[in-house]
Amino acid sequence: MTSLPTQPDALRVRIAETFVSVQGEGKLTGVPSWFCRASGCNLRCTWCDTPYASWNPEGPTRTVEDLVAEAVAHTRSESGGGGGVRHAVLTGGEPMLFDAMAALGRELSSRGMHITYETAATNFRPPPETGCSLMSMSPKLSNSTPGFGASPDPRDPTGAWAARHEANRLNIPVIQQLIDAYPERQLKFVVAQNSEAADLAEIDALLAQLRNLAPSDIMLMPEGVKPPTPEHRAWVLNACLSRGWRYCARLHIELFGNVRGT
Repeated sequence: MTSLPTQPDALRVRIAETFVSVQGEGKLTGVPSWFCRASGCNLRCTWCDTPYASWNPEGPTRTVEDLVAEAVAHTRSESGGGGGVRHAVLTGGEPMLFDAMAALGRELSSRGMHITYETAATNFRPPPETGCSLMSMSPKLSNSTPGFGASPDPRDPTGAWAARHEANRLNIPVIQQLIDAYPERQLKFVVAQNSEAADLAEIDALLAQLRNLAPSDIMLMPEGVKPPTPEHRAWVLNACLSRGWRYCARLHIELFGNVRGT
């Protein structure tokens, strides 16, 4: 076990939800995991599928101690054997904003759990601070900005969030810091229907500014809260095949649909 911080704010965080399910995305797709979703984000993606942790953050404030106890309880199998959930996914919102989420990651890692952080990669924390096993980065393309395309986002009538989001959605130096600091990493790019070619050009331009990435670290994920259309799926798949990247399905959407707690 590690030593928890003494500052009160570093021991408490607003949590939108916790649940046990299978990892739906990335290199660990299908792995049973305990999920902890921090409520609060520095971005406002127009297609965000968890608006209750970003556009309208909700949930109670919980202590790191309470969250650790919940997670550890799921590591015990019913028979008392060596089963149970051994992976934890710290997500949001944006978990890298909160000292308490970093403390949670350290505590769970010290108890032998594998820790994934799901982040937009706009904030850096070093490995000793996070306890992270897999850094899952999802840099946001221009298709994420409120008002992208022809229709304005009704949640952002003044355009204030669009300007803030566009100014902060990409931080190349931070992405490179995370790549260099975390040998186990993945970059997941959300590709929107009807903007695939523009998205792919944007991804290529972004990757040209980064170092030390293998093709197996790069993933393309069709955008949407429903399974992609055959045409959208085929386009993304062919882009992966031509570049040696990975197609990133959303298993939880296929299994459960767009519902909370999955």
